[in-house]
Amino acid sequence: MKIHVRYFASLREALGAGEAVELADGGTLGALREQLIASSPRHAEALARTRALRCALAQVMADESTQVTEGAEVAFFPPVTGG
Repeated sequence: MKIHVRYFASLREALGAGEAVELADGGTLGALREQLIASSPRHAEALARTRALRCALAQVMADESTQVTEGAEVAFFPPVTGG
């Protein structure tokens, strides 16, 4: 399934504003993060498991066990972002 990923704050600086991603049906936010980490060294550094990150699905805060649906918008951002 195709989804749209958006990045905010320091992640946007490292990875750009966002990208379209193919994710296996039934995938979760955690699986998406792992897939992105594996996609490039830049992604691996920015989305590393050692970094505290928040995520949202359709503009609602969610945890990594949340299932993603076709056409969803997912956002990743640091726990504290500015204006």
